[in-house]
Amino acid sequence: MLREILSITGKPGLYRIISHSANRIIVEDLVSKKRSPVSARDKVVSLGDIAMYTDGDDKPLGEILDLLFASQQGGQVDLKSIADNSALSEAFARILPNYDRDRVYPTDIKKLFTWYNILVNAGISEFARKDKDEQEKEE
Repeated sequence: MLREILSITGKPGLYRIISHSANRIIVEDLVSKKRSPVSARDKVVSLGDIAMYTDGDDKPLGEILDLLFASQQGGQVDLKSIADNSALSEAFARILPNYDRDRVYPTDIKKLFTWYNILVNAGISEFARKDKDEQEKEE
């Protein structure tokens, strides 16, 4: 599931791939449902390719989102209640206690929480398991 969800540098929010050709892709904003083209020169990252630093191995974003979903019991993260950097770090430490505090910045944590809220609002509730199923099909 996360392989088809994209973050596009310079554009807010998250996008789902609708179709693609050699020089561009058509994406749909998860919030507004508006479709737009993205050229090959835009920096596009699939959420399935993102991981976060921990004290051990990097943790895939899908697994972190599953942990966040379980801790929030399927609800949204209240970003207003964790507005400052120390509150963001404390909230993230409850979800992923061994995250690397030197390489994961408060802006990264806030982006993660924002993306989580967008995904939950879009009706997506399973993150890592679906990606593993998709990888098995590809193999």
